[in-house]
Amino acid sequence: MKEQVARNAVLVRAIESADIQYEVLSEDDRKYASRSAKELAAWQAADAKSAMTQHHFLEQRSEQILKRLGERIPAFGAFAKRRLGLSGFWLALPFLALVSGALIDRIADPHRVDLLSAPFLLIIGWNLLVYLSVLVLACIPGKPRGWAGPGLLRRLSLGKLAVPRKLPAPLAAGITSFMGEWAVLSAPLTRARLSRTVHLAAACFALGAIASLYARGLLTQYVVGWESTFLDASQVHTLLSWLFMPVMNVFPFLQGFSLAEIEQLRFGRVVAAASGERWVHLYGATLLLLVVLPRVLLAGFSAWQARRLANSFPLDLDQPYFRKLADSIGAGSPALLRVLPYSYTLDEARDRGLWSIAAAALGAQARVQLRPASAYGIDAKEALRDLQLDEAGVTVTAVLFSLSATPEKENHGAFLDYLTKHVRRGVAVLVDESPLTERIGSQSGSAERVAERSTLWRQFCSFHGTSATFVNLLEPGKYPTELGAGLRLPELR
Repeated sequence: MKEQVARNAVLVRAIESADIQYEVLSEDDRKYASRSAKELAAWQAADAKSAMTQHHFLEQRSEQILKRLGERIPAFGAFAKRRLGLSGFWLALPFLALVSGALIDRIADPHRVDLLSAPFLLIIGWNLLVYLSVLVLACIPGKPRGWAGPGLLRRLSLGKLAVPRKLPAPLAAGITSFMGEWAVLSAPLTRARLSRTVHLAAACFALGAIASLYARGLLTQYVVGWESTFLDASQVHTLLSWLFMPVMNVFPFLQGFSLAEIEQLRFGRVVAAASGERWVHLYGATLLLLVVLPRVLLAGFSAWQARRLANSFPLDLDQPYFRKLADSIGAGSPALLRVLPYSYTLDEARDRGLWSIAAAALGAQARVQLRPASAYGIDAKEALRDLQLDEAGVTVTAVLFSLSATPEKENHGAFLDYLTKHVRRGVAVLVDESPLTERIGSQSGSAERVAERSTLWRQFCSFHGTSATFVNLLEPGKYPTELGAGLRLPELR
């Protein structure tokens, strides 16, 4: 799936998830978009002489919905067509680096080339340190965080994007949710693009310095030398021999230098005016070999990574929203909802309600895997020791609580924390109100008691880094259920 297609799909998902009351997109709008997308995807696949895929369907459906919303709400249409990120940044940084490198007077000081030029040595040393850090990070297993912080990645991913004014509340909420999700999902792609641009900028900086060095040499007669309070000629000769050794090995036509020549080039002595040309070539070739070429190679590798991610964006299509859409066109295998009740045993009626909720949230073909209830107060690791938490084929793992219970940090919270820590794809939290409503019936103040307990559970789940999805297993159609809303996105690193 290409980056733009993934962006549209995530935007539509955020809008549909926020518009639970069908204020912006009616049920007919969504069904029409699905029917049209299915037909268009089938034609697209037929033209390509291939089978229709979920990617084709999502692409067409997202375009249909965004087009319809754009026609109804022009402000949203302008937002949907806007390019994300800071597009000018990727060109501006290398250009500024090229100009900055050309303006370094200390490397190409008129009439003088200092063999111990601090800027020159810093450029070489800094780049060698970067190569070493890249090598070390490549040898570390796992995924290093990298040097770019979340704020920088978010800004590069989204740019100066802001929610347009005077939008319907569900649409504004959907756009806000989309921006948060997209900043996380696009972080690997943005990081690859940033790495490409930084390496390219470093190469351009060195190229600017080389260009300045040679350009000044056309109009200026360089005088070459060195001076130091603490180094003698022998030490300077050793330093320069190590520094220029790679260049002289790769380019044997470059003339070397002796200790006597280094001693003669100490500033304050008589120096031949024509001696500058050889050192200019050594400077330029060293920058080219140790900075420009490695940085270009690293930039090329990062560019390849960015292109691969942009053409095959890593969007998880096994998430509940996408699995439900795939079920509507008969693509993929049926979704599986794994339910882990905590101190709550379901009867037959509530078990049927659970299946109805799974069908409504994950598609008509969805299946339910109801695990035995974990006893109150039992250690989560002990209760789940026989369960493979990241089992293949499980679409959503949901922990089920009863609204009649009062949430406790040391029991319910510990159980939830263990799951969220060990289930890589996140955990949905289902809170069933039916035991409480069945117990209090139509007593005076029953609605207030239910609302008060719901608020308590909502705050509890928020404290533990997730959100509560309230259901009524005896009346499964009472609330719209979006299981994906309870799943946590990975942190932006």
